[in-house]
Amino acid sequence: MNQIHIRQYQESDFSRIQELNRDEGWNNLVEKNEDTRQAWENSSVSYVVEAEGDGVVGYIRGFTDTCITLYICELLIDKKYRGLGIGKELLQYVHRLYPKTRIEMLASSSSHRFYEGQGYRPFYGFRKTFEE
Repeated sequence: MNQIHIRQYQESDFSRIQELNRDEGWNNLVEKNEDTRQAWENSSVSYVVEAEGDGVVGYIRGFTDTCITLYICELLIDKKYRGLGIGKELLQYVHRLYPKTRIEMLASSSSHRFYEGQGYRPFYGFRKTFEE
């Protein structure tokens, strides 16, 4: 595996983040390009992971109150880099920044096994947009 480095998101990372979103089929984030860009600018948790020679290969975005809750909005790793522990490393990295918090997130049917394997437990929640 190439050497990886986690760092704070920079505006210049946004186009690569959208490429990753497109490759993953996260079309809502891609189609709402300006809203997604604004979300990145307003997020208190916004980190990318770079691989030597390949640039940005993953990211984590969320927000926190720093004391109770650390909410992860998105965590995405380039398909070529999955299974190497990068997602786990990103989660641990942001949790070390806010060790008093509990991490909360939503998971897809394909990602829930990854989170359960990291010791996360499922919980019940709800979602609704303003238009609904």
